[in-house]
Amino acid sequence: MIVVTGGAGFIGSNLVAALEARGERDLAVADRLGSGEKWRNLAKRELAALVSPERIDDFLDAHAVEINAIFHLGAVTSTTESDVDAIVAANVTLSLALWNWCVRHGVRFIYASSAATYGAGESGFADEQSPEVFARLRPLNAYGWSKHLFDRRAARLAERKQHPPQWIGLKFFNVYGPNEYHKGAMRSVAAQIYPLARDGRPARLFRAGPEGPPRRDFVHVDDCVAMMLWFYDHPEVSGLFNLGSGRARSFEDLAAALFRALGCEPQIEHIDMPAEVQRQYQYFTEAPLAKLRAAGYKADTIPLETGVTRYVLDFLTQKDPYR
Repeated sequence: MIVVTGGAGFIGSNLVAALEARGERDLAVADRLGSGEKWRNLAKRELAALVSPERIDDFLDAHAVEINAIFHLGAVTSTTESDVDAIVAANVTLSLALWNWCVRHGVRFIYASSAATYGAGESGFADEQSPEVFARLRPLNAYGWSKHLFDRRAARLAERKQHPPQWIGLKFFNVYGPNEYHKGAMRSVAAQIYPLARDGRPARLFRAGPEGPPRRDFVHVDDCVAMMLWFYDHPEVSGLFNLGSGRARSFEDLAAALFRALGCEPQIEHIDMPAEVQRQYQYFTEAPLAKLRAAGYKADTIPLETGVTRYVLDFLTQKDPYR
């Protein structure tokens, strides 16, 4: 059995779909569905169990002999969340409890970290796991700090040989793709621009600063899933790894790709960045993939224009946009 926490969410539901497509049938999801449309992310899946996060301990203990891996993707992911106690409970305390459970039961543990751990990027984006590198990182918000805190603890425990048989920390960069529709303001910029482009309105992007336009590493969710499956297929590999495209692109590039996927000329309106946003804003991110490549992952990542076009034509413009 494979357990996916956050399996009804954006990245989690894409992973569940990919695991099912490979023939996995004992798939258990731990997540909250709420009263919105999030359930549609799993509507096409066959699941062995759907568990509320509050009951995850009991479920794991009851099925310990069946479980061979946990993908821990559940988290408080909002970069603007102000309840830091809730962030710590979900992103640190629960993560550590699952780590320790996997240690006790010899179960592999693959968890979501974030490029938000790198802060403004003053110390670069290298996915190293030494105490010296960790100490230099300065996340810009409580979400990024919580992921950084757990990364540091995981690396320290691994150094002491107190780790699951395989452990992987996934530093996701700016992921876009199907099944993110429930995320509201935390949807990718591609998803937020789409209804504007569809209706013939301009995309509203922050204007360039002294160092030029903001640029991010935009990575298609299919690449992230392919990388996660590769780690699952290579249990001998452990550690922290960047999951990105390996190339920073401007928001203007992304907007232009989306408009052109709809057969339209790009329309962009530049706006000033609010002061409260500036304090927590990553102006530049780019994922070095050298460590991932050295571990043995060879597949090319999807170019931005290809990925955005695929997202628009295969999902956003469809009557059923869910995977």
